[in-house]
This record gives sequence, structure tokens and C-alpha cells, in this order.
Amino acid sequence: MRATVNDADRTRRTTYIVLGVIFLLLAGVALFAFSSARSTAEAEAKADQYIAELNANGLRVPSKDQIVKVLGDDGGALCDDPASGLNRAVLYGALTNGAGGPGSRPVIADNNVLKGQLLAIRVYCPDELEKFTEVADGLRYADVAQG
Repeated sequence: MRATVNDADRTRRTTYIVLGVIFLLLAGVALFAFSSARSTAEAEAKADQYIAELNANGLRVPSKDQIVKVLGDDGGALCDDPASGLNRAVLYGALTNGAGGPGSRPVIADNNVLKGQLLAIRVYCPDELEKFTEVADGLRYADVAQG
């Protein structure tokens, strides 16, 4: 009779442990879902603000879904020190004639080439705006693009 009581205790203890683990996993999933939903709401609000800025400046507006996926709620890679040496090098590399190797030359960019990026930085990471504006002001611009 004693062996049966120990088996029942062991079964009950195992059941409680399994149920406890399942409860902890469900609580973790719920916490992640709550955090992600709040983040998505913030990302959509910032995307709306960015779309309004683009419209006010007469620039092409990508879909809200694209903006949310790329910039999220914190600006993503755009706000990861946009005035750093590496990010400046990428920017300068994009403002070239498109040739590869020794034929690559810098160009005078269109007046609107950085407006969208400046507006995005204003919305998503305004603390980085002053540093990036200094980088953008160091470039030469002209009215070269049509449309």
C-alpha cells in the first residue's frame, strides 16, 4: 500500500512541474506579444508622422507598411549614429557617378536627395539631427533632377 502512495505523490509532483513550466512559457509569450503590440502601435504613429512630413515637403511617400517594416519604432539602422564615419562613407559612396573602381567620381547631388533622410531623422531620432545636418550641409547641391 505504501508504494502506491509514493507513486501518486510522484505523479502529482510531475503534473505540477509540467503545468508550472507550461504556465511560465505562456506568460513569456503573452509578455512578448504585449511588448510587440505596443511597439507596433508606436511604429505606426511615427510612420504617420513621417508620412505627413514627406507630404508637407512634396516628396514621394512609400507605403505605411514599408515605413513600419524598415524604420520600426526607433528608426532602425538609420538612427544608429547617422553621422559616424562609416555611415558618412556609405552616404558619400552613394553620391557618385555610379562607375566602379578608378572611374568613380563624386557628383553634385540634387537639392532633394537628403530631404527624406533628414525628415526621417527628425521624426525617429531628433537627437541625431544636428550632427547629421552638419554632414549634409557640407555637401554641394543643385537642381539637377527632373520631376
